[in-house]
Amino acid sequence: QVRLVESGGGSVQAGGSLKLSCKASGYIFSSCGMGWYRQAPGKERELVSSISRDDITLDADSVKGRFTISRDHGKNTLYLQMNSLKTDDTAAYYCATDVGCLVYSNGDYHKATSKYWGQGTQVTVSS
Repeated sequence: QVRLVESGGGSVQAGGSLKLSCKASGYIFSSCGMGWYRQAPGKERELVSSISRDDITLDADSVKGRFTISRDHGKNTLYLQMNSLKTDDTAAYYCATDVGCLVYSNGDYHKATSKYWGQGTQVTVSS
């Protein structure tokens, strides 16, 4: 069973930093890319940062220069380092896989036909 477990959210003052973690299991970690998404009240869920299966990264303009996505293949963990936080960064943050991960099932691997999502972790930035 694919499982993504997020941690590291919380409350922080504007200008501060947080580091989110997403522990992954149930699939071959390097077989697909991953991303961090967020959803704020009254807004559509948006892609914040992504990392490809070749570890090429891409950031949304709103967080460029402030957020850094990375992953530790030895720990099967995705990270989002968030610096210089703004009140506009307040949102629920979700990690997710890309489509096409190689998933463990019945002693074999199968290419997933959908994304997998974590449960979300709340980030609240106050002024």
